[in-house]
Amino acid sequence: MPANKWMRVVCSTTLAVVVSAAQGASAAERHFSFGYDQPHTTAYGFAADTFATKLKELSQGAMIIDQFPGAQLGQEPQMLQKIRTGDIDFIISSTANAATVAPEAGVLSIHFIFGGEDHLKKAISDPKVVASFRKMVADTVKGAQTLTLITLGLRDFYSKREIHNIADIRGLKIRVQATPTEDTLFTAYGAQVVHMPFGEVYTSLQTGVVDVAENGINVYLSNKHYEVAPVMSLSEHEANDNCIWVSDKAWNSFSDDEKKWVQSAADEVNRLEPAHAIELEHQSMAKLEKMGVKFVKDVDKSGFVKIAEPIQDKTAAALGPHAVELLGLVRAVQ
Repeated sequence: MPANKWMRVVCSTTLAVVVSAAQGASAAERHFSFGYDQPHTTAYGFAADTFATKLKELSQGAMIIDQFPGAQLGQEPQMLQKIRTGDIDFIISSTANAATVAPEAGVLSIHFIFGGEDHLKKAISDPKVVASFRKMVADTVKGAQTLTLITLGLRDFYSKREIHNIADIRGLKIRVQATPTEDTLFTAYGAQVVHMPFGEVYTSLQTGVVDVAENGINVYLSNKHYEVAPVMSLSEHEANDNCIWVSDKAWNSFSDDEKKWVQSAADEVNRLEPAHAIELEHQSMAKLEKMGVKFVKDVDKSGFVKIAEPIQDKTAAALGPHAVELLGLVRAVQ
């Protein structure tokens, strides 16, 4: 065989092997949707990145996460429906929004049960707290399950006005997450509660449909809510707790090894995300202050605490036995 013809055969064979290998690798990859309603710049994005990286590593590139941030797949209430029908594989939701399908999840929205940022970080990463939350969802929700807990820090009030104490919110219209926990506590403070999807908060603050909203500092920054509510009052009344969900449709399609990889990736998120989220809060405050946002750092919390503390156990008991257990576990974390 002439040398040039032999070379063509070799090259052709090599190319065929490379193409075949590439096609085989492509065929072996499985892609999974991962939705969340916050920008990628928030701790939601960090959680999704950490999960995706760890899962790809453990599966040796066979399991790939496709992220859909910024409510591309819907706001959290809509995604909570889609995860249970198997239309989305993974999502992040707040535990408050999770309460729309698992009412006892509202226990983590009870005010002043976390004694500051350090206690919040420890509690959300506590194995007993995570296991209790997962069991609660497993016992009460069909179509999906939770893998772990994360947090975006503590929630504060923001508005066009300063809030120094409980008297300053009496009679005001406050956008709250649609849970019985939120309604009970904010009503007890004398505020008027308003429910709306997160995506409507900016315009509602701008037009006066609501007077006040409340959320974490990084969420406030990332969604530019400071443009229409340039004063944030550091009440730290509630934790911004969240959970990662997987649809039963996806979970049941996994082999035993794949289930271990998915859970290990979620555990990695739980280990790393809380501290990162708190650091993001601090960085966000510094950035906002440079931009001219006013922070009220001396909020008198005593009036809120006086009303909230007697309601805590009563609220948990009304939610159910899982909620009572979770509250006890959170309190027990040192």
